[in-house]
Amino acid sequence: MNARDQLIQLIRDEAVFHGDFVLTSGKRASYYIDLRKLSLDHRAAPLIGDVLLDLIADIPGVSAVGGLTMGADPLATSMLHRGLARGLEVDAFVVRKEPKDHGRGRQVEGPELEGKRVVVVEDTSTTGGSPLKAIEALRKVGAEVVAVAVIVDRATGAQAVIEAAGVEYRAAITLDDLGLAPQ
Repeated sequence: MNARDQLIQLIRDEAVFHGDFVLTSGKRASYYIDLRKLSLDHRAAPLIGDVLLDLIADIPGVSAVGGLTMGADPLATSMLHRGLARGLEVDAFVVRKEPKDHGRGRQVEGPELEGKRVVVVEDTSTTGGSPLKAIEALRKVGAEVVAVAVIVDRATGAQAVIEAAGVEYRAAITLDDLGLAPQ
């Protein structure tokens, strides 16, 4: 079984919860996909790194990956570590929700990204709001955002929002892969 299939199985078994949930968008859903449970799990983290690296493998010149803290942080570090094992030089970055009010006052932490090609990563995508916030902050520091890479796309419009911002949207796993219907 390849990394994607193993990750799909782990998500199905351990990260899909059924009940009555309120999503970030404020909408209600009968299931919740909790990828933070897996992105911080020793079994899933390497799979996540491999799956996301495979998803962006054909994009030339990507020098760093990351996104809005907190959800993107473990994904980016998984990609950094798995990339190193593949001989890739891919750094990670963190985008704060707001710039720091002390120190250097940075909103984007990590390597200098001016003029660099970067990919924003996210665990599940609902509205596209988190990647959009990250894209805005990255553009302010001069990064070239070449794609948004998502583990699971909830099929709730995030792709259209990201593409409307002029950024390619890629998802590794669909609701259909998980045996779930869009809501």
